Amino acid sequence: FQSMTKNLKVRIFGDVQGVGFRFVGYDIARQLSINGFIRNEPDGSVYTEVEGEEDALQKFLEWCKKGPSSAIIKKVEHTFSDKLEHFKEFKVL
Repeated sequence: FQSMTKNLKVRIFGDVQGVGFRFVGYDIARQLSINGFIRNEPDGSVYTEVEGEEDALQKFLEWCKKGPSSAIIKKVEHTFSDKLEHFKEFKVL
């Protein structure tokens, strides 16, 4: 089984700003060895774009659907892609 590097874009809606979402996301991304970024959006959502092994991205997506304990997730939209940005690290923006 050859694991492939993929790109994953996720937008998380709900009570997701001011609850440590980006900082816990950073820790999770580091644990999973995935690179990219996570940021708060003006509409109150959180947007993250990450790249890594498909199984690691799947785990990250599962975490995004739960978030930190103080977050209330209403909706999660995501897309997987083979088009890579070749991020060198994971950043909280």
